Amino acid sequence: DCLIDAKLTNGNNEIVLITKEGMSLRFHEEQLRDQGRNTVGVWGIRPDKKDHVVAIAIVDPAAMLLVAGENGIGKRTPFDDYRRQSRGGKGIITMKTGEKTGEVGGALTVTDNDELMLITTKGQMVRTRVKEIRIVGRNTMGVKLMDLRGAEKLQAIAPVVSQAEEEAQTAEVPAEKP
Repeated sequence: DCLIDAKLTNGNNEIVLITKEGMSLRFHEEQLRDQGRNTVGVWGIRPDKKDHVVAIAIVDPAAMLLVAGENGIGKRTPFDDYRRQSRGGKGIITMKTGEKTGEVGGALTVTDNDELMLITTKGQMVRTRVKEIRIVGRNTMGVKLMDLRGAEKLQAIAPVVSQAEEEAQTAEVPAEKP
């Protein structure tokens, strides 16, 4: 087991877990209970034996879920396409994985105004606007996000945070007392 991500929530959010084989499960965070450090935890999604969670997204009604495959294929899908389920299930298909898409490399909650950085295993980085990525259905492959050469794979996707946004976020955090 390893920690793949951590998200700050307000206690009243819905969460989507995404696996490398393209499955996802949306549930309300009230279904999770507080547990101590020495506990095992609870199932969010029950992936197949060879599958595992690669991303977590917080549902925002004004945003969409962006999913990217390791072969440079990606898509945006409205959160409304993901029905709410009980945690601990197998989930539903979020991206058809296969030879063309590869396995899921990452997923993010995005809006039209966001920009992304796509990073490959060979260090190539491509910056792209989210609004340029087509909106398609949940149970589809997606569109080409970037060109990859040879055995190169999409390794990570990350939101681009402008300096003004970063300064605004930093200003919101109260300073610690010495």
